[in-house]
Amino acid sequence: MLSLVVRSRMSAIIPNITKLTSRVTRILGCNPGPMTLQGTNTYLIGTGNRRILLDTGDAHIPQYINNLKAVLNKNKILLEHIIVTHWHHDHVGGVRDVIETVSPGCKVWKYKRSDVEEDQKQYNCVKLYELSDGQTFTIEGATLNVIHTPGHATDHVVLQLKEENAVFSGDCILGEGTAVFEDLYTYINSLKIIQSLQPSVIYPGHGPIITDPIEKITFYIQHRTQRENEIIKLLHISNESITSLDIVKSLYKNTPESLHQAAKYVVELHLKKLLKENRVIKEDNDKWKIFLKNNM
Repeated sequence: MLSLVVRSRMSAIIPNITKLTSRVTRILGCNPGPMTLQGTNTYLIGTGNRRILLDTGDAHIPQYINNLKAVLNKNKILLEHIIVTHWHHDHVGGVRDVIETVSPGCKVWKYKRSDVEEDQKQYNCVKLYELSDGQTFTIEGATLNVIHTPGHATDHVVLQLKEENAVFSGDCILGEGTAVFEDLYTYINSLKIIQSLQPSVIYPGHGPIITDPIEKITFYIQHRTQRENEIIKLLHISNESITSLDIVKSLYKNTPESLHQAAKYVVELHLKKLLKENRVIKEDNDKWKIFLKNNM
């Protein structure tokens, strides 16, 4: 699943290359689309002549590679490391292009997926070094702490830039709209981890930078909590077990029927979270009911 975004508005146009601070330069992946907004934000991090590249956009995007090379050549920069936030192709797809045309021999780092057995062929046979939770990367002008934040994907990580009290959020938090997730239970926990860091700014994987991080994270959590409360309320007042599609038809009355399957997927992610928390019971034939002590 890609970085599917529920758009709230279209933001100002993001330039292909933007020097955001003395130690952070954003290079747009030049891969716009309904799943990626204006494209994947990749970041060049550090102040010296050896820096870290975070994410690489999609494969076979010459415009992105040319823009990256232009920045590196103009500033006489070499890449020390490439770190990818997670396995989705709009973040890791361009790794081979960068290695082959920009920085041969650069180390590529990624957290290991827990949901499937990974194969180097998935990443065009580029050798990947395994990230670990809490790992630190130090280069001139930047100290980056790796934090495992599953939910959007099992291998998703964010990076904390200590010098700026900033977080590179990947697809966990986006610059506009809200992101999708594979597991709501772990995703909410990851949001709370980022919230506990109390960042001053967030550099997202898509969309503009976030200058009100705490407000944004609070909105993300409240948005999901509101839908969860609606599901719980509906299950409470139901006299019998109901299906996830029954829940969709009740809660998404103003949503076109053509979108009900997409809504059903989101509702089921909420139900799975509630199941993990022992707040609902799943029966046969995709039927659900509220968990009560007298159900035991």
